[in-house]
Amino acid sequence: MDAAERTDAMQDQELRTVAGLLHERNVIDKKIAGIIERPMTAGHLGEWIAAKIFDIDLEQTATSKAFDGRFASGSLQGLTVNVKWYLKREGLIDVTESDGLDYYLVLAGPAAPAISSRGTVRPWCLNSVHLFDARQLLRELRERGVRIGTGTSVLAAQWAAAEIYPQQRSSALVVQPEQAALLRQFASAP
Repeated sequence: MDAAERTDAMQDQELRTVAGLLHERNVIDKKIAGIIERPMTAGHLGEWIAAKIFDIDLEQTATSKAFDGRFASGSLQGLTVNVKWYLKREGLIDVTESDGLDYYLVLAGPAAPAISSRGTVRPWCLNSVHLFDARQLLRELRERGVRIGTGTSVLAAQWAAAEIYPQQRSSALVVQPEQAALLRQFASAP
């Protein structure tokens, strides 16, 4: 077997391995989709987790442009929320200019710089939760001259000020001990 044949054989084995892993993942994704009643994506799963932990009534369809649901209880009852789950916290948020949105509830994995993803993984974990006042965030972004839309750059200080878990830095939504316990189940492994 020459070098080209060995390379082809290695590529074939890698393809078979990846195909097998995808079959395993599809089985898991199907089980999760059966529970959350939506396709298994970070967006849908994040909305479901947030709804369960923070008592959010989600919109009946997942096609609303500005928000995903409304807080059903507590000090934010009736206010609209757009839930995001970013598997890595890279300092970016997809921001809308809609007046109908009150808050962004951002579930985030480990903090990481927004650089090339080559050679990295995006683990399905939740290390922090941030609650941004949508109008205040939009005003601050405009004052800085930041482009609004997909992948909008948000300052580290804004992320810190909006944190409600694991540290309660914002008092806009107080995380109760039982909610914190539920969130810890999704933390990345040490």
